[in-house]
Amino acid sequence: MRVSREQAAENRQRIVTTAAKLFREKGFDGIGVADLMRQAGLTHGGFYGHFDSKEDLMAEASDMVLRQSLQRWHERIARHPEDPLGAVVHAYLRPQHRDEPGGGCAFAAMGSELARQPKSLRRPITETLRGFFDMLGNLIGGRGAAAKRKQGMYAYSAMVGAIVLSRIADDDELSREILAAVAEGITARQ
Repeated sequence: MRVSREQAAENRQRIVTTAAKLFREKGFDGIGVADLMRQAGLTHGGFYGHFDSKEDLMAEASDMVLRQSLQRWHERIARHPEDPLGAVVHAYLRPQHRDEPGGGCAFAAMGSELARQPKSLRRPITETLRGFFDMLGNLIGGRGAAAKRKQGMYAYSAMVGAIVLSRIADDDELSREILAAVAEGITARQ
């Protein structure tokens, strides 16, 4: 039975959304196409009507989730003009983010896996990474574009690392301390 173009587009979006969540929770190799499609409520056979390969889906899902994250940061900044840096940093470095990798930052959830992917997958992700650096650098400030960029790189690297380390720690007090220390260190740089 043929589906309408609208239904096909909805199915594709459901696959991408489901994949984005599952890849962050389980990693790229932690979920197969059959299980992913089942989680999306679709049949395994329909996958190749939407994507040429799992790698194509990995690229689209990663790109989607990172662009959504960047958009949420823009929205948070607009809602908190009195302290945009603090709003972004404290929203990112919170226990709820730590505890929900499927709904959180793709870099913190899949960074080491993304690094091992082909350049075709990493290229668009790199562009989004630059966007995070630039946004944070502009919030922190500095003299000149290069200084701002370095500040953004420092801050985002520290934030991603803090989430990763807070997830590794099996001591909740230490985990929360990591998040708080990095948040304080970044917001004090203004």
